[in-house]
Amino acid sequence: MSTGDGFKEKTANSGKTAKPLRGDYSAMRDDFTIDQGWSHYSAEEHDRWRRLYERQSRLLPRYAAPEYMDCLSRLDAGDGIPDFERASAKLRQATGWEIVAVPGLIPEDAFFGHLASRRFPVTNWIRTEAELDYLEEPDVFHDFFGHVPLLMHPVFADYMEAYGKGGLRAMKLGTMDQLARLYWYTVEFGLIRDGDNGLKVYGAGILSSAGETPYSIEDSSPNRVAFDLERVMRTLYRIDDYQETYFVIDSYDQLFTETQQDFGPIYERLKGQPAIAADAVLPTDRIYTRGTGARKLGKSQAAE
Repeated sequence: MSTGDGFKEKTANSGKTAKPLRGDYSAMRDDFTIDQGWSHYSAEEHDRWRRLYERQSRLLPRYAAPEYMDCLSRLDAGDGIPDFERASAKLRQATGWEIVAVPGLIPEDAFFGHLASRRFPVTNWIRTEAELDYLEEPDVFHDFFGHVPLLMHPVFADYMEAYGKGGLRAMKLGTMDQLARLYWYTVEFGLIRDGDNGLKVYGAGILSSAGETPYSIEDSSPNRVAFDLERVMRTLYRIDDYQETYFVIDSYDQLFTETQQDFGPIYERLKGQPAIAADAVLPTDRIYTRGTGARKLGKSQAAE
């Protein structure tokens, strides 16, 4: 995750609100990292982590991608808020990645720079008791439980590094909106086809949410559409509710291969093309599920 210009606005990869940032930014280094301060977590905060971990873990066998489940088990992080140094030792051995602690959302160039160097920024604070079911800004549970496990997977780890390098280039080209949509619909809210077992979740924004995990797979409301790179890069997304469309990859190899190409010609083709609505279904889409849109309709009717 990253912030907008000068920390004036909060952003989730280009989805912005006017609320002030959380986290203690007073002790940041030049690269926006801080010490995790693991010894300062309270017993209540470790207990909150355990309850969040246990709640999500009960959902994983039914909904999560098997690769994610395997990587999560290897991190052995269920007993309390993880020590980033210990987790980084396992990551470095598996794929050469490591975790760096940050106070919360950080500028885009810093975020991409860390990814390009195989460092994943993880927020060091945990949500409050009142935020167990919904959190607007990513905390340590979202960042670690959702994102870190698949950094143990060699192909996905390579994809994340490539995305960081692509982000630095996109900033220079002024094409961040398109690239942000790719991150949103893969890293945060991606689904994967798991052979005869149907669709599974690999996106961190889903896996760290008790409500959106079953919704993304079973609910009749959202569209589930086969991944197409340019389609994804044109598609708007929701930052204030569950997604109206999920994109499905066949494999992590497919994701890495399709995003390894030079994005320069793609940006040129997309220039001037209108964005696609978050709930749209196109004639060219390969559809797994055509959604009813019932969730959006229900919310609209309730607001009347």
